[in-house]
Formats: sequence, structure tokens, C-alpha cells
Amino acid sequence: MNQNIPQDQELPPQNPTANEEIITNEKDENQVVDETVISSETENISNDADDDFRQQISEFETQLATANKEIAKLKDGFLRAKAEVENVRRIAGEENLKAKKFAVENFAKDLLAAKDSLEAALNAKEQTIENFYNGVDLILKQLNAAFEKNNLLEVNPINQEKFNPNYHQAIQMVPSAEVAKDCVISVLQKGYLIADRVLRPAMVIVSAGNPEGTSQEPNQQN
Repeated sequence: MNQNIPQDQELPPQNPTANEEIITNEKDENQVVDETVISSETENISNDADDDFRQQISEFETQLATANKEIAKLKDGFLRAKAEVENVRRIAGEENLKAKKFAVENFAKDLLAAKDSLEAALNAKEQTIENFYNGVDLILKQLNAAFEKNNLLEVNPINQEKFNPNYHQAIQMVPSAEVAKDCVISVLQKGYLIADRVLRPAMVIVSAGNPEGTSQEPNQQN
């Protein structure tokens, strides 16, 4: 059954202060909820960032460990190679000293036969010119054989060879109508090479050319 409120009946007065308190409480509650949500989201973001940072650090540590292993491997290889090079250099030095020592030893041994022949010639009681000549010739052959065996070669520019300052030493230059200019006229002392190195240049007399102006073609060294 509906009850009609009389129009002339006044409603009880409302308290404005109480309404404001209710609205304020609602706002405070909403703000607390928002702050809680924001705090939770911030914490989640912070946790995700920490996880990513830890993962990056872990990856960097793994890469660093791999790089350190590679560095150690390269260092070990370098030290091994260095030791091997030093060992090869030491062995090569020893072999070089041995080669020089035995080269001199072998050359000296080859000269002993010539020395023995000289002593035998001097100790001979009866000596003829022919025997003396044959003895000297034998000694010369023994010396030549020893020189050839040890790569000691003569420098003997014959047949009007072209003067070569690398192997010849000019003692004198004289005019010549028979020998072309700058060619060897005669050899005063033979030169010698040892392993392509000049041990002693040949001492020669060189043609200054024909004083009358005619020219000769020089012979080239073979």
C-alpha cells in the first residue's frame, strides 16, 4: 500500500559536513588503491629490469671467460713458437760454428800432403834437378787439388781479358797496339776466390790503348 507523503510535509534537513566527509573518504580510498596499483606495477618493472641486468651481466661474464681462455691459448701458442724459434736459432748457431770449424779442419788436413812432400824433398840426400822439378810439380798438384776441393779458385785473367775491378787490381797501365784499351796485358800475381768471395785480387798490367788511335776489340771473360 503506497503511502503518500503530504506535500506540505518537509524533509528532514541534510548534514553537508557529513556528505563532504563521505566524499573525502571515498577519494582517499581510491587514492590508496591507485597508489597500491602503481607501487605494484613499479615493483614488477623494477624486478624485470633487475632480471635483464643480471642476464646481461651473466652474458658478459661468459664472454669474458671465453675471451680469457682464448687469450691464454694464444699466449701459450706464442710462448711455444718463441721457444721453438730460439731453439732453432741456437741449433743453427751451433751448426754454423761446427761448419766453420770443420771447414778449416778439412782444409788443413788437405794441406798436410803438400807439407809432407816438402819435408821429404828437403830431407832427400841425393837430389837431381829432374827429381827436384818432379817433386815441386807434385806439391803444386797437391795444393791445387786441396784448393779445388775447398772451393778456392784462381783468378787468372789471360787471353787479353777485360779488366774487372771486382777481381783485378791494376798495377800499371801501358800503351799497347796489340791489346785493346782496358784489357789485361799480363798477370803479375794470380788472385783467388773462396765461395765467390775475393780472397785476393789478381795483380795485372792493363792496356791504355793504341797511342796511334787504332782500336782493338776486348775479349770478354767467360
